[in-house]
Amino acid sequence: MSFSYYGELCTEVYDHTKKIGQSIGGDIEYYRDKVKDCKGRILEAMVGSGRMYIPLLEAGLLADGVDASPHMLASCRQRCEERGLAARLYESELQKLDLPERYEAIIVPAGSFLLIDDREASVQALKRLHAHLQPGGRLLLDLFLPDTNFECGRFGGTSTFHLPDGDIITMEGKLVEADLFHQRKVSHMKYEKWRGGVLIGTELQYFALRWYGIEEFKYVLESVGFTDIKVSADYVDGSAATKATEYFVYEATRT
Repeated sequence: MSFSYYGELCTEVYDHTKKIGQSIGGDIEYYRDKVKDCKGRILEAMVGSGRMYIPLLEAGLLADGVDASPHMLASCRQRCEERGLAARLYESELQKLDLPERYEAIIVPAGSFLLIDDREASVQALKRLHAHLQPGGRLLLDLFLPDTNFECGRFGGTSTFHLPDGDIITMEGKLVEADLFHQRKVSHMKYEKWRGGVLIGTELQYFALRWYGIEEFKYVLESVGFTDIKVSADYVDGSAATKATEYFVYEATRT
């Protein structure tokens, strides 16, 4: 069995645990306030199944979404249709982004940018995001630092999710790589779906995170061509970062 990237079972768990409009530490309110005055189109990159995207549409914003997972996009599209919302969704990795629009703002919430675990690919992704902004357009994204578990081979335990239709999905994770020098962690996740006590599906997920220091990521943004870079902590505009457990929110401009 090959590894997936946010496949069918992972998407079901994601939908079950991250509801539409479910704010993580105030992130939906923060991003919605930041783009509320946009007259042109905005883009949510790594849109997932619409936790934040749908509230943006419901706020009357002209929002597009892009994600590399067809399963996530299918879920997002269905959720939009159920609410009578017109979604414009694209399937693409960010480092290969080539959309017909240029945006007034692009957001990448929930630390999703850290999922691009190859350093060159992450820089290329930022270049593509920069190219998709209008002059004066803004990039808004947040990052976080990893937990302190760097013991490879250690299982993270098993989680059990009881779905509304009666099915059960179990999830088990194992850390297989931890590289402090290259700022990278890799886990293998195993999902199993059960119905009436019978195993009906199994999925393996490759889950990698590459993290950045606060100042380091500012330099990366500057190297790509962004200016007027601001960093705030925990979705409070202008709040200085003071501890490693905070979300670090970046706002940068294409001149």
